[in-house]
Amino acid sequence: MFRLAERREKGKELRQTVVDTLNELMAKDDRIIALDADLGGASNFLKFKETHPDNFIDVGISEANMVGVAAGLSLTGYTPFIHTFAPFVARRALDQLFVSGAYSKNTINIFGSDPGFAAGFNGGTHTSYEDVGTLRTIPDIVICDAADETQMRWIIKAFSEVKGIHYVRGNRKSVRAVYKPGSEFELGKGNVVRHGSDYLIVAAGQLVSEALDVADRFEEHGLTADVIDMFTIKPLDSALLLKRMAHKKAVITIENHSVIGGLGSAVAEVMAENQIPIPLKKIGCMDRFGQVGTPDFLQEEYGLTTGKIYSQLEPFLKKINGHRDLDLIAVKHIKN
Repeated sequence: MFRLAERREKGKELRQTVVDTLNELMAKDDRIIALDADLGGASNFLKFKETHPDNFIDVGISEANMVGVAAGLSLTGYTPFIHTFAPFVARRALDQLFVSGAYSKNTINIFGSDPGFAAGFNGGTHTSYEDVGTLRTIPDIVICDAADETQMRWIIKAFSEVKGIHYVRGNRKSVRAVYKPGSEFELGKGNVVRHGSDYLIVAAGQLVSEALDVADRFEEHGLTADVIDMFTIKPLDSALLLKRMAHKKAVITIENHSVIGGLGSAVAEVMAENQIPIPLKKIGCMDRFGQVGTPDFLQEEYGLTTGKIYSQLEPFLKKINGHRDLDLIAVKHIKN
């Protein structure tokens, strides 16, 4: 059972949440092994040298080899958790993850950090707007996008208890809280974090906060929306989607990922396969490469701030409702 945070302020850095959670797990189970590819400073995994030096391996700048080592550890009864930046999992080590990991029925838990605009000054080569789309093609993989530190902590613990290939993406730095500490979730099940009757908003990861902000703006204009935190993107909670789509005017997806292959595409597949006859608007990276900039600048540049998301929805609302919803918006803007 989850409880929503009353004020969505930033808390602990997600990388520290991962380290703290793994330290707790290592204290109870010495089969938990952390691996990094020369990014221990970026991930804070170097702290394991002080707390659990026998449970940490730095493989150097060798992500594909790291996946191979993790597969070997799995074969010998260990539970490996690996970290690298999101693109180095989804692109550089994909074959090893597919063959040595998933195909060989090994267990590898992956923290792919700084997806999308969170890459910041690391630039386009280190930016991944395609990691979910790429990894989603691996059979039986579990893919999560952590909304905040509370959810990240729960996901890491949940991964430690099940076999298979598991991937969680998330900002290394702190993000706004969505949930109160102690909240519980269920892999493969979405969370309805706002109830409404006009629209359905489906979001994941850091942008769940923005989705809630967008829903607030809807209410300012006399509109309401369900908001689902679809933190497990694979397997997708199709049953919840179909239930919450009923009697809605449209579906809106919001993600820090390309509009091709990610959450929006997964939702579109459900709608097409079940012949859901309502419009879909996908908000995400519009088929672009990453670039250098602060995360705040990049979030604005790629249209993923609350304001930019809402401005993209204005023409969409006009199409659906004629001038009704657009006029509500215009009146509000004039008053402000």
